[in-house]
Amino acid sequence: MKQALKLTLEEAQLMIKAAKQKAEDINVLETIAIVDDGGYVIALERMTDARITGPEIAIAKGFTAAGHKRSTHLFNTEPNGPALPGNEAFGIQHMIPGKFAVFVGGFPIVVNGEVVGGVGVSGGNGEQDIAVGTAALEALSKHLADQNLEVITTADIKK
Repeated sequence: MKQALKLTLEEAQLMIKAAKQKAEDINVLETIAIVDDGGYVIALERMTDARITGPEIAIAKGFTAAGHKRSTHLFNTEPNGPALPGNEAFGIQHMIPGKFAVFVGGFPIVVNGEVVGGVGVSGGNGEQDIAVGTAALEALSKHLADQNLEVITTADIKK
């Protein structure tokens, strides 16, 4: 039997707080979603005046990152990105309409090599979404460091 790590509400809130602070620092209005390993929302925040479409997009990015265990932008940007025309996963975003995102802003939450959830960020350009998403991962990493739990904090996560 396998024992699994689980992301808590408190940890999700800590991640959102750090992500929101980064968004404020770089002057961008974001929506941040933290989902569990099944892609279900644990915590969500849409900053005041952020786009009304942000929650659905952020949730989709978190769902995709958690479910496919990879940062969403890697579907289209890594060499031979699997969702690019002519590649094996071209059109994958149409399989689960509205829930599957293949563009920047979704990051799996990987703790000690295990995907425990996802971060979805929507509202900025790609560079801004990456900065906000990695701030959330870095906050979790700092929080878990005293427990000897390692969190991947880079943008290009592929498990």
